[in-house]
Amino acid sequence: MNIHLIDGTYELFRAHYSPRPGRVAPDGRDVKAAHGLAQSLIALLGRDGVTHLAVAFDTVIRSFRNDLFDGYKTGDGVEAGLLGQFALAEEMAAALGVVVWPMDEFEADDAIATAAVRFGAHPAVGQVLMCSPDKDLAQVVSGNRVVMLDRRKNAVIDEAGVIAKFGVPPASIPDYLALVGDAADGIPGIPRWGARSAGAALTRYGGIAAIPSDAAAWDVRVRGAAGLAESLARQRDDAELYRRLATLRRDVPLPETQPEQLRWAGVRQPEFANLCQSLGLESLLNRLPEPAGCP
Repeated sequence: MNIHLIDGTYELFRAHYSPRPGRVAPDGRDVKAAHGLAQSLIALLGRDGVTHLAVAFDTVIRSFRNDLFDGYKTGDGVEAGLLGQFALAEEMAAALGVVVWPMDEFEADDAIATAAVRFGAHPAVGQVLMCSPDKDLAQVVSGNRVVMLDRRKNAVIDEAGVIAKFGVPPASIPDYLALVGDAADGIPGIPRWGARSAGAALTRYGGIAAIPSDAAAWDVRVRGAAGLAESLARQRDDAELYRRLATLRRDVPLPETQPEQLRWAGVRQPEFANLCQSLGLESLLNRLPEPAGCP
C-alpha cells in the first residue's frame, strides 16, 4: 500500500488565493477555501492507488515554536475570511471519511513528519507521499520510500531530488533553512548566507555546528568565505535557534499507529450531503468516488 499525507493548511491557502470564483454559503459565509479543499480531496480519492491517507491542519496558526522565537509565524495578517474556514475544512475532510489531524501545540508539518517516519518504516507500506511542496518536509524524505508530491505540478521529489534542488541531503535541510532563512515561517536566516554558500558549506561539514568559525580553517572553497564565517560566528546562537525552529518534530502523539487505520472506507453519508446542502455546495455530491473494491 501507499500512504498519502496531505497538508490541509497548504490546500486551504492554495484554494483561497486561486483565481477561481469565490463561493458564498446561503448564510453569507465565505466558503471558497473549504470548497477548494473538498474538491482537491475528492480528486485525490478518485485516483488509482489512493487507499490510505490522512490530512493535517494547523487548527491555530501558532505552535510551541512561538514560545521559542517571537518572530515565528502566527495567524496575524491572515484574512479573516480564510481563518474562518479552518474549522469548516476539518469538518468537511472528516465527513469525506478522511483521517484528520488537527494541530494545536504542534504544526501540520510536524504531524506529517511523524506519520511519514512512523509508517515509512512499516513493512506493509510501499511508499509514503507527503502531499505538499513545503521545503520543511524535505528533511523527512528518505530514498524513494518517503517522498514529497507536489500535486499542482504532479512532481515527485525523492532523496536525489532534494539534493538536486537544495544542494544538501535531507538531514541537512534544517541547517540549510537556518542559514538561508524561511520567510514563510518567519525565520530570518543569517546575513550574507545564501543557497549556494549554505549548500557548499553543509555538503562539506554536514551541519552548522561543524562549520569552523574561522574561514582560514575551511577546507572547502566558498565565495566570500571570510564574511560568511564572520557573520555566522557573530550569530551562532541565533543559527542554532533557527535550526531548532526548522527541525520538524517526529514525536507528535497521533492516535493512528498502524497504516491500516488510515484506510479510506468511503464518504460518511448523510453527514457529507447535509453539510454540502447547508453550504450551497451540492455540486460536490456529483462525482464522489467509491473505495477500492466497491462497485
